[in-house]
Amino acid sequence: MTPNLTYVIVVGVLVAAGVTLLLERSLTRVLMGVILLGNGANMLLLTGGRSGTAPIVGVGPQEEMSDPLPQAMILTAIVITLGMTAFLLALAYRSWHLNGHDEVQDDVEDRRIMDLAERDEGPGDADAGTGDDDDDDDAKTETERSRTAAVDTGRAG
Repeated sequence: MTPNLTYVIVVGVLVAAGVTLLLERSLTRVLMGVILLGNGANMLLLTGGRSGTAPIVGVGPQEEMSDPLPQAMILTAIVITLGMTAFLLALAYRSWHLNGHDEVQDDVEDRRIMDLAERDEGPGDADAGTGDDDDDDDAKTETERSRTAAVDTGRAG
């Protein structure tokens, strides 16, 4: 059985939009991405099965019965997507309640990796090729020190 081209395009659009939304910083967009990705996966499973008679013994010949496994997998995927949706809704609500927004914040390690990427250095190449063996604190700017200090005091309290 060849799948309908419309279904294939819809699956591609749902999965692409879901992955794009999953990469966002807002938990609401991440939630929408999980929902779209789950629906895209369900449509993909739906296009894989062949049509036929009901999978009940005695209703029709066994050669013409449809496979019930894709339907069972779709039902399971719907339940899992519902659970993930409830969890992400709770996270977004809690973030909104505490911070006034649902944006995911960077941690210290994310900032360090972004700084290294801006300087076009790898994680192990911080002092490579410069000949400078001074401490990293000498190279930090005042804003980096204050940012690190603010995060450290937030973790200590």
